[in-house]
Amino acid sequence: MEPIIFIVLVLIGYALGSAKLINQGNEALVERLGQYHRKLKPGLNFIVPLVDQVVMEDTTREQILDIKPQNVITQDNISVEVDAILYWRIKDIEKSFYAIEDLQGALTQVTTTTLREIIAQNTLEQTNVSRVEMHSTLLFELNSITIDWGVEILRLDLQRITLPESVRKSREEEQAAVIKKRALITEAEGEKEAAIKKAEGTMASVQIISQALRSNPDSRDILRYLVAQDYVDASQKLGESNNAKIVFVDPANSSEMFQELIAESGITEGNGKKHENGNT
Repeated sequence: MEPIIFIVLVLIGYALGSAKLINQGNEALVERLGQYHRKLKPGLNFIVPLVDQVVMEDTTREQILDIKPQNVITQDNISVEVDAILYWRIKDIEKSFYAIEDLQGALTQVTTTTLREIIAQNTLEQTNVSRVEMHSTLLFELNSITIDWGVEILRLDLQRITLPESVRKSREEEQAAVIKKRALITEAEGEKEAAIKKAEGTMASVQIISQALRSNPDSRDILRYLVAQDYVDASQKLGESNNAKIVFVDPANSSEMFQELIAESGITEGNGKKHENGNT
């Protein structure tokens, strides 16, 4: 019975040693006698104990690599601090293990170097405006290098571009000046439109008065109203002025003053009529 038990235990140990369970989303590499033998896919796999050895198991899912803030100098000699996040995944697990020693360290270094080179080719304004184009360039440059490592770079997000304090203040002042300029232009356009409306209203009033005088030339009520209105408006504007001087007019004499103005207007109208009669 003892040899049978021994054989059973050996078989059980062999089965347990040869069975390898790979989780979904992972892959593994097997070496046989120190050389690459094959790749294990997700699920239950079997290897030869003592001969085969699983040397690596890693995920093929998307991974995140945080790129620490880097000091970069733009084309117009402005030092900025750039913070980025790299999204990548293993496309060929065999290359990722045998082609590079420290995969994540290598990704960090190549991303930092490429990021500095791309930003150094652009001005600060181009870096802020053309981020989409810059992302495409970065992905192309990175993938051309990491393809030999069996790695695919999915995207690189620039989280923050921190400007020096002096540059930030200058940009804020520039932005404030632009906003003030727009406000002044808007105010000037409003005043211009108001002046046009006022001129149109004055022209309409003159036309109405002219029609009324032509229809009833002997009437002086309209002239009296206009003279009184001008007097009231002038007095109001004079009172609102900081340097205004108050002038008192005797009410008894004011009517005579209005009568004289009306009389002068009447004389002008009379001369106009005589002139018309003389022409006829």
